[in-house]
Amino acid sequence: MDAVQLQNLVTLLGAIFVMAGLGGVAWLGLAELRVRAMRRSRLAVGSTAAASPAPRSKGGVVGEQMLTGIRRLGQQSAVRDPAKLSVLRNQLMQAGYFNREAPVIFLGVKAAAMAVATAGVLMILPMLLKGQGGMRGVLLAGGLSAVAMLGPEQVLKKRRQQRELEYSEGFPDLLDLLVASVEAGLSLDAAVTRVTEELERRYPNLTIHLRMLVLELRAGRARKDAWSSLADRLGIDDARALATMLRQAEDMGTSLGETLSVFSADMRAKRMLRAEEKALALSAKLTLPLILFIFPCLLGALMLPAGVRVMHIFAK
Repeated sequence: MDAVQLQNLVTLLGAIFVMAGLGGVAWLGLAELRVRAMRRSRLAVGSTAAASPAPRSKGGVVGEQMLTGIRRLGQQSAVRDPAKLSVLRNQLMQAGYFNREAPVIFLGVKAAAMAVATAGVLMILPMLLKGQGGMRGVLLAGGLSAVAMLGPEQVLKKRRQQRELEYSEGFPDLLDLLVASVEAGLSLDAAVTRVTEELERRYPNLTIHLRMLVLELRAGRARKDAWSSLADRLGIDDARALATMLRQAEDMGTSLGETLSVFSADMRAKRMLRAEEKALALSAKLTLPLILFIFPCLLGALMLPAGVRVMHIFAK
């Protein structure tokens, strides 16, 4: 294989991955807008049964047709690989996508992105074969292919990390409020409802999972199963430890107030240890900026007068 064929192959792969990445990013935005639209429609006041159907715009009809096609592609992908569907659903729930069709839409968008990428490559293939792009086109295609290959997964991973950071920051406050509510005489279920109202402004994403927990408890689901489901949705170790602790306390018949108090104290100690760890690591993290930026400036300020004097002496 000569250099021209290798260049064409790399450019072809780059174009494919670029289109796939753009399709994944478009799906994430479409899914987020769809979830927000569903929430607004549920909160809308008024009877929709008596109202006449509103005329749909041309863009809305096209969007629905595209979504239907994407859903069909996703269903085919889900049938081919059903084992990864539950794992993907958990990942999407941790990222904030609670729709039941979110995994199907995700797989459909990936399949649609590959189809669109193939069509785009076939359209630009004659130009690439003529070598008009040059080495710059190859490098650009390689960089964009890497971004396209890792783009959708990295966006989903970044969203999960942001949510997990909020969950980790809000969990100690959640436990403190639970302890205060339980010691004040409320039951654990009533305490969760009260804490959900208190944490709504500070941790809105965490309160969504707490509302789901309250609904599961009101529906009659077992407490240990509901808390285990909450831990799976949050995806943090503290939530799993709390679910295990509540299950053991319920099986052994120990006091929930004392158990939550001990666990809350342990959480506060862990939070303090994490803060101390970050403070101690600050000096090591500042070493490289000091060497690269501050030390050359300081050295120049100290050596510049001496250098000027030496230049004057040698000039004389």
